[in-house]
Amino acid sequence: MLPLDLLVRTPTRMSRRRSIAELETVAVTVPESALEAFEAALSSTCDTVGFFRDHATGDWRVEGVKIVGHNDDALTGALALAEAVTGVSAVLLRSATAAEGWLARTYASFPEQRIGHRFAVRGTHLSGPATPGRITLTLDAGLAFGSGEHGSTRGCLVALETVARRRPRRILDLGTGSGILAMAAAKLLHRRVLATDIEPWSIRVTRDNAKLNRIAPLIRVRLADGWHDPAVRAGGPYDLVFGNILARPLCGMARHLAAHLAPGGTAILAGLLGSQARMVLAAHRRRGLRLERTLPQGPWTTLVVRQAGGRRA
Repeated sequence: MLPLDLLVRTPTRMSRRRSIAELETVAVTVPESALEAFEAALSSTCDTVGFFRDHATGDWRVEGVKIVGHNDDALTGALALAEAVTGVSAVLLRSATAAEGWLARTYASFPEQRIGHRFAVRGTHLSGPATPGRITLTLDAGLAFGSGEHGSTRGCLVALETVARRRPRRILDLGTGSGILAMAAAKLLHRRVLATDIEPWSIRVTRDNAKLNRIAPLIRVRLADGWHDPAVRAGGPYDLVFGNILARPLCGMARHLAAHLAPGGTAILAGLLGSQARMVLAAHRRRGLRLERTLPQGPWTTLVVRQAGGRRA
């Protein structure tokens, strides 16, 4: 089998009650230039989505798991739009996925992950004591995303360890997903965090994970379309903003980020491939933000940018 990189981007919307439904895996193989568009297409209709990179060819296999027959028309339309935007025609492959087998594979691919010097990420399916000397972030592997190995989250957590020296007070997690970054900041800094996402399922999962980790009072969860939400803007200026999203949305939000980042404030930007880092950085430099650190994690890159002003750590 050829070596693959994996990133599971989208927390699953499947509940345990629905895990017995008949599932299927849909997949396309595309060049890196088309990855973002086809990931978005599958994410709009599937319950969980993963990227797999084939090092031999450089192509990416984008896989989604969904209930058989659900959202088929929407999936066809989303793929047609991705093809029109990228000029890449991809063949959609379908295969049956046993619900219980899918959940078992999710558990098997989610061992405890020790990240940086401070964090350990583990699923509820794991038994045994927590790792001494580390902040444990517990996720329900049946409700949250898969492996815990993905470079975007790892890069964000490593970056957080450095930024924590500044003791940021107002913290925002845009596109919170499972809430893992919001929880990490709350546990490490003992601060309240505003965690937002555009998807209702993400809000539910984040609330569940915050309760699971016994930090629900520190995590304020809000269904919001990023900076377009008045409450998100009103909560600033922020000392720390997480944006673990995708490259093009990050570029589009650069103006709003700069406007709502406190003097000396820091933004941790992720969800981008190494080849996209220059584009994302350029968009933020045009708004006056400066690069403080680049953290490569396999094919993925995390950027730490900072607003002018404030005291250096």
